[in-house]
Amino acid sequence: MTRLSQLSRSVASKVVVVTGAASGMGRATAHLFADEGARVAVVDLGAERVLAVVDEIRAAHGSDVVEGYVVDVADLAALHRLVDDVVARFGGLDVLVNNAGVAGGGRVDRCTLEEWQWITDINLFGLVRGTKAFVPMLKEQRSGHLVNVASLAGLVHPGGMGSYNAVKAAVVAFTETCGHELASYGIRASVVCPSYFRTNLMDSMQGSDEAIGRVVAGLVERSRVTADDIAAAVLAGMDAGDDVIVPDEAARQAYFLKWADRAAYDAVMRDQAAKLEAMS
Repeated sequence: MTRLSQLSRSVASKVVVVTGAASGMGRATAHLFADEGARVAVVDLGAERVLAVVDEIRAAHGSDVVEGYVVDVADLAALHRLVDDVVARFGGLDVLVNNAGVAGGGRVDRCTLEEWQWITDINLFGLVRGTKAFVPMLKEQRSGHLVNVASLAGLVHPGGMGSYNAVKAAVVAFTETCGHELASYGIRASVVCPSYFRTNLMDSMQGSDEAIGRVVAGLVERSRVTADDIAAAVLAGMDAGDDVIVPDEAARQAYFLKWADRAAYDAVMRDQAAKLEAMS
């Protein structure tokens, strides 16, 4: 795992809540914050997986730096209870990482409305619920940092991924809005937009368009970027004061192409869409 000892002064002793923290990027982020001296609340659905991450962090750093919570981001009442528990356990919150999410997608005529509703409820409304639950407390203490995990799909929009693109673009817009609304309270907001990286996100992949599932799985499998790499870039971006954190080179190149040469970007996206259409 990448170490960021130069950030220790800005992270040490801070309280961090990470949702979706039992695997993938969430787990890597929770570990890295703990490595840098933060106190961490590990939040996820599965009790056994939450306990495993808590035990890993306790083995490295002691029992006082971490607590685990089994919470469904679809349950607003449970998120409000989480706020109360975090305040009771840690005394407040410095960083909320809204990371919980799932994979999905499909071509516009193949992705069902049920699939749209499923991915929107988790990837957008789960994040909105977490933000709404914690923001009153952050406003009262007049400090904090919201870190919302979107995707490169929130900035560039390949074919076959309409539902995923739409919810991730909404996360980008929501985060910017939060940043404007909450600045006067001393609260920052950053959105993270990674490209494909090696993770177990595909375990959550759902959708009736099997071709897009094969394409995305191949991109994840071939990526050389790890969850640890993304977590390190997130901390670096936070420390640098970035509102939009584009944490890997592939994502930066794709985003640069879109605004530097829109015609070339459109040609690439349409070529990819044509190849997808030829698959089935």
